[in-house]
Parts: sequence; C-alpha cells; structure tokens
Amino acid sequence: MAFSDLFGSGEHLRNLGHFSAIVHLAAVDGEINELEEVQLRRFAAKLDISETEYLEVMQNPKAYPVHALNTYEHRLERLHDLFKIIYADHEIDEEEIHLIKKYALAIGFTATTADPLINRSIQIFSGRIDFEDYKYLVEKNKD
Repeated sequence: MAFSDLFGSGEHLRNLGHFSAIVHLAAVDGEINELEEVQLRRFAAKLDISETEYLEVMQNPKAYPVHALNTYEHRLERLHDLFKIIYADHEIDEEEIHLIKKYALAIGFTATTADPLINRSIQIFSGRIDFEDYKYLVEKNKD
C-alpha cells in the first residue's frame, strides 16, 4: 500500500466524521426535512461519501468520530458547512447552537475562539449583520 493511500484513507475518515456531525446536527430538531436532505446529498458528494456510507451515516451518525483539523481555514470551512445545513430551514435553535459549539471544540477551536466565531456566524447566517460588514462583503471582490 502506498503512503498516499494511507493519507487518502485518513482524509476520508475525517470526511466521514465531518459528514456524520452534519447529519447529527440536521436531525437534532426532529426529522431531516427536504431542504436539509438536498444539502446533505451535496455535502456527501463534496466529501466523497459513497451511497453505502451515506446510508450508514444516516442510520447512525454517531458511529463516526470527529477529527481535529490542522489549519484554521479547514476548521472555518467545516463550520461554514455546518451553518449552511443548519440554516437550510432558515432558523437555529438552542440545541443546534450547543452541538455546533461542541463540534467547534472537537475540530480544534479553543473555547475562547469558538464562542465569538459561532456568535458572529449566527449573525451572518441569520442576516443580522450591520451596514459596515455588509459594505465590506459587497465591496470585497469589487475590482
């Protein structure tokens, strides 16, 4: 077995762990709705999750561990993915906030960085950003 095969397996296991966390978050407020199902299918494809793995994770999302990530950008991307699935139904509840905080810690954010990051993400995803932030986002790639 080549070294790259070992690395690929590790990356795939991390993706399975991430996907299982997303499924768990999607199901926390009851059954997974149609919009969440569409998002889950997209994430499964993006994370190279097979149909068999998809069905296994849907049956038992807690079966796969969440792995810490090495870079801030990867951690932030994973949180972004979670917020997209959470906001598929256009709302977030206390249980989802609690789970996303636990997930943020599991992937490598510290308690002091996780809370402000999650609170800011909630503001952004819920559309409660102020004018200065809106202006920054709109003008960011303007050139």
